[in-house]
Amino acid sequence: MPENRRVAIRFMAAVDDKSVGVLLTTVESKLREGVKHFTLLISTPGGSVFHGLSAYNFLKGIPAKIVTHNFGSVDSIGVVLFCAGSERRSVPQARFLLHGVSMGLQKDQRFEEKQLEESLKGLRIDLTNIARVVAANTGKPEKEVYDAMIDRTTLDPEQAKAWGLVHTVQPELISGDEELIAIQ
Repeated sequence: MPENRRVAIRFMAAVDDKSVGVLLTTVESKLREGVKHFTLLISTPGGSVFHGLSAYNFLKGIPAKIVTHNFGSVDSIGVVLFCAGSERRSVPQARFLLHGVSMGLQKDQRFEEKQLEESLKGLRIDLTNIARVVAANTGKPEKEVYDAMIDRTTLDPEQAKAWGLVHTVQPELISGDEELIAIQ
């Protein structure tokens, strides 16, 4: 029966418009088919704050159970995507990287003072939003998460478990009854 179907999605990609678009389209399609349980297998170097926060908010807001499982490295905005799981797992040989946000510049790009102020405000809001998401899902104080990001904190799975980021450290990724879909 569709309501008992479980889908595992392997997300091994940077967090960007293309990969998040494919992820959300896949989840929407499976939701229409009646799937109510998703396991999101994640290994990502991170990427776009905009796309990572959007994917997090979408996954948190759908009527389905989301399990996230780090099977390699969950870095940067990938940690926010990982936090979308109500149940969060990691393989024993993985890592998590928390760091601040940055803005890329193009060669010969020029800024006026107001543009710089606007960009700085945007970076601070992004940093605060990421810290809020991680704090809300780990039980850590927002200031502690913010400071960990500024310090460029790397956690192994056991440290991430002590932090409240991971619930279970286990090598098994999926059960035998899950349909597996890959996003690269």
